[in-house]
Amino acid sequence: MPRILLVDDEPNIVLALEFLMKKEGYETFTADDGEKALEAIREHQPDLVILDLMMPKLDGYEVCQRVRSDPACKNTVIVMLTAKGREVEREKGLAMGADLYITKPFSTREVVEKVRGLLSETSAP
Repeated sequence: MPRILLVDDEPNIVLALEFLMKKEGYETFTADDGEKALEAIREHQPDLVILDLMMPKLDGYEVCQRVRSDPACKNTVIVMLTAKGREVEREKGLAMGADLYITKPFSTREVVEKVRGLLSETSAP
């Protein structure tokens, strides 16, 4: 069962995404700031991380960069989910190692479909 870490400091977004991902059969974990996200990544070794950019302690860019610099996490898929929708921010997120950049507000169906697609790509032989 794929494992997904949901990282956002907005409880309503975490609850909605957690509900959707569990409904899809994924095991989920949550964190509400960047430091807790890094701890959860080390502890649970998720297959995919849905990561907000604007968070307390460490922002999503910093979390993404640290995950990408850790050889143990080289196969972890990172989806940035953020209100920062300008092209320069999107490019920065992708340059830092995000696999996908989705802006808020978002379609829950789109997020589920994108996650399913990314996880099927990483599990393909």
